[in-house]
Amino acid sequence: MRTHIVVFPGSNCDHDAMHAVKNVLGEHDTEFVWHKDDSIGKNVDLVILPGGFSYGDYLRTGAIAKFSPVMKDVIRFANNGGMVLGICNGFQVLCESGLLPGVLIRNAGLKFACKEVNLRVDRSERFTGDIPEGTILRIPIAHGEGHYIADDEVIADLERNNQVMFRYVDSIGNPTSEANPNGSINNIAGIISKDKNVMGLMPHPERACEAMLGSADGLKIFQSLCSWFAIQSSKEFATERREVSSREAVPI
Repeated sequence: MRTHIVVFPGSNCDHDAMHAVKNVLGEHDTEFVWHKDDSIGKNVDLVILPGGFSYGDYLRTGAIAKFSPVMKDVIRFANNGGMVLGICNGFQVLCESGLLPGVLIRNAGLKFACKEVNLRVDRSERFTGDIPEGTILRIPIAHGEGHYIADDEVIADLERNNQVMFRYVDSIGNPTSEANPNGSINNIAGIISKDKNVMGLMPHPERACEAMLGSADGLKIFQSLCSWFAIQSSKEFATERREVSSREAVPI
């Protein structure tokens, strides 16, 4: 799983993401990409937009980062079916760039939220394929602008198309107002694009990849991605072998 992690001025979870993918997961073909680069690189499987405060969160979170030179190639990559994961500030950048619908605004309590939350997995596919639907993960959040909003039509589409990947819930899986740390509509914590290749979430799975950190639940998301790419590689290999066999076949 060749992974490239975009670094913006103000990113502060880029090394956390690198550690999770390269050191914990063991995917050593992982590199940083500077925001001024005009390309994400070649033969990339996954692009991660990490958490932090890109460009100091001036103007609006993610609003300046979307103009970074590298984002043109990230958008091209995503529009061509490439897999993109945006975490916290990365989720905000995805929304500002139009790769995901909606927007993230100031938390309902107007205070920075930094704690562990219960996160229910509502869909089991690609980014969460190794996690049964309904599973509750314990993952930290750290944001001041994680209040997800969109107009009624967009929210209805997200729900109808099964694009809500994660919700804030209580310990038994109920999406209550008390379990919602920022006021997000329908307790939404993460969503996926209609084509299922771009996902953004506010909680930080890269900060919950080792038991010594208090939870290793976040690792399940990265493991799911590895599993998905492994399956795709197997399918491609099988297709190539069939094509070779067909060419080598000698007619009787």
